[in-house]
Amino acid sequence: MCRTWAYLAGIVSVAALAFNFSAQSQEYPSQDIHFVVGFPPGSGADTVTRYVAEKLRVEANRPVLVENKVGAAGNIAVEHVARAKPDGHTILLSTGSSVAAMMHMFKKPPVDVIKSFQIAATISRQGFMLVVDTKSPYKTVADLTQAMKKKGADASYAVAAPSGIVMGELYKSITGVQAAQVRFRTAADSLNELASGKIDYGMLDPQLSLAQAGQGKLRILAHSAGQRLESVPGIPTMAEAGVTGMDLTGWWALLVPAGTPQPVIAQLNGWMAKILATEESRKFFANTGGDPFLSSVADGQALFLKDEKAWAGYVRVSKIEPQ
Repeated sequence: MCRTWAYLAGIVSVAALAFNFSAQSQEYPSQDIHFVVGFPPGSGADTVTRYVAEKLRVEANRPVLVENKVGAAGNIAVEHVARAKPDGHTILLSTGSSVAAMMHMFKKPPVDVIKSFQIAATISRQGFMLVVDTKSPYKTVADLTQAMKKKGADASYAVAAPSGIVMGELYKSITGVQAAQVRFRTAADSLNELASGKIDYGMLDPQLSLAQAGQGKLRILAHSAGQRLESVPGIPTMAEAGVTGMDLTGWWALLVPAGTPQPVIAQLNGWMAKILATEESRKFFANTGGDPFLSSVADGQALFLKDEKAWAGYVRVSKIEPQ
């Protein structure tokens, strides 16, 4: 009889937990939502975060607050969200590709990002840009490659972000160019050197590249994504431009702590589907050099896992010394 009562009590306990789980999910969001970004106010990442935050505020009917947790190459923001309560109220908005890369960019990552995060929704995708100054004689990637081969070790190029570093090394390994890499704290810091001709070309982020191209200061020769982007239809991929095998696509995402209830994740994914379907969002992301990109929760996580493995190879090929 005691065993029967214990069994029934166990069933009641499980049922109560299931009810509480369901009730909590239905109440979401029950408080303000916090978007955490690892870059300072006014940066490209911050601009994307604040746009998505405002649109999500309307869908969720709750305030969505943006917190800039800057420092340690994004690790502070990543660790903060990874250790937050997994209830959907603290969300990391970042490029999922760069978060995946942390496992190989640092000797001691603050957390195991694959175990610590779930992709709730992908947002947009974009490529890094191969650029030259507008006064440069190089009109195509083929022109540049031919000239850089002639210059040999005297050639040079600018990089700032990890994706640019990887793009530059892949370009050299595929084409045989031997240009020297020159690293800058930010992409904007490289503009004077490009304008003066001291540096031949750059592998720079799309936001800066498009803004400078729009002002007539830079010429974009190609981007690193694996397929043409609707936002920049006139810019070829590196593969199309003759650098076969390059596919380095950056993608933005909402990342929540592992263990976040699936109904909450599904709700976030559904809200992003509505947001990204608008013409306003298409135009906004076009200005960042990206296309709206929504995937299922499962496909988003699969992409995260794929990029984590890919970055192991990127870091090795690019000879990046983990920090």
